[in-house]
Amino acid sequence: MNARRLDWAIAAGVAASLVVAGHPATPPGYVFLAASGLVLARRRTAPIATLVATGLLALAYQATGSDVPVIAFLFAVYSTMRAGHRVVTLAGSVLMLSTLPLAALVSPRDLTTYEAFAQTRDVLQIAWLVAAAAAGEALRQAEERADEAERTKEEAARRRADEERLHIARELHDSLTHQISVIKLQAEVAVHLARKRGEEVPEALLAIRDAGREASKELRATLEALRDDDKNPPHGIDDVEQLVQRARATGLDARLTIEGRNDDVPAAVERTAYRIVQESLTNIARHAAAATARIHIDYRPDALLVRVDDDGTASPEAGTSGVGLLGMRERVTALGGSLQAAPRSEGGFTVRAELPVVQP
Repeated sequence: MNARRLDWAIAAGVAASLVVAGHPATPPGYVFLAASGLVLARRRTAPIATLVATGLLALAYQATGSDVPVIAFLFAVYSTMRAGHRVVTLAGSVLMLSTLPLAALVSPRDLTTYEAFAQTRDVLQIAWLVAAAAAGEALRQAEERADEAERTKEEAARRRADEERLHIARELHDSLTHQISVIKLQAEVAVHLARKRGEEVPEALLAIRDAGREASKELRATLEALRDDDKNPPHGIDDVEQLVQRARATGLDARLTIEGRNDDVPAAVERTAYRIVQESLTNIARHAAAATARIHIDYRPDALLVRVDDDGTASPEAGTSGVGLLGMRERVTALGGSLQAAPRSEGGFTVRAELPVVQP
């Protein structure tokens, strides 16, 4: 049974109990009794409204001459306190205690003021009211502690992941960087000596030298990504201009446009936007043979839009292949965003990412 059905079942049970136990002097009293129980079905979604409704209905059926305890109001006090509305619960309880005697005085029964106050004390014992409020507050605090424990667990998992990432970075540095550097250095020295002696440089040696250079660049980029910690703060939107400037230095006509500004963009969103631009410019330099690149970043109220267009060459399958594109999709999907990467109808390639700024 889901929560909604359970709430309706409890409400119907309370309503039936009140009607069976009630002895109002007029038929409308039964209506007030039943209604005071049925409104409890909304106690989770609208606790304050339920508190007000059960209070008014309690006064109404007390005024008809019913001497049934205001059980529905106690349920509402519990639910409102559980929802965290302490002040409203206290104010409503005090108001109910002070107005119930007046409702008893206007009832069809012949009561003196003393009898009305005495009957009210029997109908709604303060101890029961305090117990209902205390139960709601205790459960609310227990739920808050459970949520805090879950958040702490997630933070610990993230810390372990960060530590593992740094461990991988150190292992890569120790095992690969030195070896690749030695290979690259020896190849460059061999090429230099061959040219100095006027000998023809073998193609294999040139390929080794170029591969060593490329491997060094890739390894540095990987280590930078893995070392995204406090000592090496992650990149954000403000660092995109540096990417564009480096792209211009290679001869690419790269231009950046930024619209709007939102200082509340989460760091994870900014870091992902930076990586999208970085990977897009890298792909353009390696594969697109493009002359121009346009980077557009748009701050919107609910999302950050990142778009990179180029005028190079792109095959129809380009948007579905490549480790770089796969990494971009994984980053964007992890943030609940969307990514489109495909050739443009007018030629070239476009990468468009929409990143929500409000994280779940």
